[in-house]
Amino acid sequence: MRALIVDDDFYSRSFLEYILAPYARCDAAVNGEDAIMVFKKALEEGEPYSVIFMDLLMPVIDGPKALNEIREIEKDYGLTSDTECKIVITSVLEDGEDTHNAMYLGGATSFLQKPVDEHSIMAELRRLGCIPPEGAA
Repeated sequence: MRALIVDDDFYSRSFLEYILAPYARCDAAVNGEDAIMVFKKALEEGEPYSVIFMDLLMPVIDGPKALNEIREIEKDYGLTSDTECKIVITSVLEDGEDTHNAMYLGGATSFLQKPVDEHSIMAELRRLGCIPPEGAA
């Protein structure tokens, strides 16, 4: 599995990478602009991301705009909802307009409220089918 962690906060990126590293080859981006470039490059190289953890509030290009652009790139590459990357929004926002728009208009796969913990990250990866269920060989 290949994972992209997109967050302008160093601690958040480092924590997610620490949790994901045993399961995924992890890359990081500090804003939405970097995420879009890295995502597209991964597709071009034939090594797409399985999952992206993305913050909503970031400089340069924010999470919702980056999410929309990533979904457009996937369409350009002929990816469908069955083959597109799983995108998990991570945000301190609870129920704001940005969260709603990312989930229902932007095509996010799921949402985890910060601060995230290891248990919720692992449970979400299992739910999304990125890693086997607990106890499975």
